[in-house]
Amino acid sequence: MAECIAMALDKNLDIQIRRLQPTIDLYNLDATRGYYDLTFNLNATHRFNSSPGSPDPNSVLFEKSSDSYTESYGPSFTQQLGTGGRVTLNGDLIRRSGSSFTKGYNYSTDAGLSLTQPLLKNAWIDSTRQTILVNKHTLKIDELALRNQVMTTVNSVQQAYFELVFARDNVRVQEASLGLAEKLLADNKRRVEVGALAPLDEKQSESQVAARRSDLISARRDLEIQVNNLKNLIGDDFGAWATTALEPADKLLALAQTLNVQDSWRHSLALRPDLQQAREQIERQNIVLRYNHNQLFPSLDLTLTYGHNGIGQTLPTGLNGIQRGDNQFYSYGFVLSFPLSNRTAKNNYKSGKLTKELLLLEFKRLEQGIIVEIDNAVKQAQTAYEKIEATRQARLYAEAALDAEQKKLENGKSTSFFVLQLQRDLSAARSAEIRALADYNKSLSTLSKSEGTTLEKANIGLEFK
Repeated sequence: MAECIAMALDKNLDIQIRRLQPTIDLYNLDATRGYYDLTFNLNATHRFNSSPGSPDPNSVLFEKSSDSYTESYGPSFTQQLGTGGRVTLNGDLIRRSGSSFTKGYNYSTDAGLSLTQPLLKNAWIDSTRQTILVNKHTLKIDELALRNQVMTTVNSVQQAYFELVFARDNVRVQEASLGLAEKLLADNKRRVEVGALAPLDEKQSESQVAARRSDLISARRDLEIQVNNLKNLIGDDFGAWATTALEPADKLLALAQTLNVQDSWRHSLALRPDLQQAREQIERQNIVLRYNHNQLFPSLDLTLTYGHNGIGQTLPTGLNGIQRGDNQFYSYGFVLSFPLSNRTAKNNYKSGKLTKELLLLEFKRLEQGIIVEIDNAVKQAQTAYEKIEATRQARLYAEAALDAEQKKLENGKSTSFFVLQLQRDLSAARSAEIRALADYNKSLSTLSKSEGTTLEKANIGLEFK
């Protein structure tokens, strides 16, 4: 079984599919964080303007028109802040020339810093921060989904393995049953030949041999089905496994377990991935609700600007004012805006509150369902363990009864009908015993999954990078 579980962890298609989603979530999370990357901007424009001349008051003629050329270059860096604000460092270089500039060029420069910071709406959470926090919880939810899938697959492998062992042992039971029927048929033929037995007893024996052979064919077919079920769980290329025979190395054992419903409940509430997923969904909805609540407030933004500028006939003289820190400029103010009805924000907030209430009810339903599931699983395991001893005793009694009836037949005090009936009873008792062993081991596996302890009991560690 350990080999099968190891192969399933590596090759099971359900695990491979589920394993990709957390990686996708990481890319989505990093993509959202890219909103806070430093941004460089550069604009360069060239502008020409020709202005008509104005009338000369001392003449009927117009003054000569003027031409101007303006070149502007504006590099800037913009950084979005984790507080919802934005800071920009920018510089502008403008060169003017034309008929109005008799000395060639005129240079003007400025460099400054501007800040915009929300004080109410989008202050403690905005859409970007909401998305990042939501994506973090989505990543955690999908990691738990992967953990749940691994647990489900391990449990499925265990269940399939126990079914395979049962199917193998049941084939042996049916082979032994066929052997008994064939031996009785051979003995009856000899008795008929010497006249010690009626031909009807031989026909009854032949009928039972045919019936036992049919049972063996069915048992072998079931074994092939169980082999295919296990192959499907532990590999991702069934075609490559089609001609491979699987021989389970483990036997069905009845290892007594201490079962305690209270302990199982505590384990499940702490370890069940689906329960942890439900908690994460509630926390994720809390983030959405927090954002929706913040959108109820009016938008009030603080704006600050500070910098220096310069002007000159050459580029160095135009930069002197900035270099010396002369010619300061600054501004500050507030920008207030709000929708008069704000229906969108109000209804989003109400919807978010109801969604959280829905998630809480679903969590309670899941928690209650788990408690019931564990109680049933514990009772099922206890019942399965008790059936093992009962079926073992039934098998021992069936063996003793058949042995006694065969001796009576040999002494002429019984008939083939009763021996055949007891052979059928023994075959059924043997199948029931191994069925009880398989069911007990399957019930323990089911209980482990209900508790959330499947991986721990299988010595499997699962870590996320």
